[in-house]
This record gives sequence, structure tokens and C-alpha cells, in this order.
Amino acid sequence: MPVSLQPASQPAWFKSSYSGGNTTECVEASFTPSGVLVRDSKHTGGPLVAVSTAVWQTFIRHLPERGAREPTK
Repeated sequence: MPVSLQPASQPAWFKSSYSGGNTTECVEASFTPSGVLVRDSKHTGGPLVAVSTAVWQTFIRHLPERGAREPTK
């Protein structure tokens, strides 16, 4: 997904490809030198979740494959 050029001081945000098709379930992420920032796209001025690169890689590695069954509760 394309990311527009922005000043170096501003994160380049992109919407998750897993976000819902409507406007109620959108998550945005931005890669930074120290890890990843995550925010709610409806509240771009709101709080951010910052995670290290290692934590992000572990998170991604444990996501189910697209189309795979979700774990039962």
C-alpha cells in the first residue's frame, strides 16, 4: 500500500490491510527507526501504541494466515 512522502519528523501512516471495509474498524501503523507506532485512524490525534521491532515481528509471526480459521475461545 502506498505511503506518501512526509517530513522526516512526521510518521508515514498507512491503513492495515486487515482493517474492516467500513470506517469503524481502521487501524493505522507507521514504521519508525525504533519500531512501529499503531493508532486508531478515526482518532489520529489520540493515543499511540509504540512497540519495538522485535515485539512487532513476534506479533506478526503469531497472526493466523489470511483465510485461516481463527482460534476458538
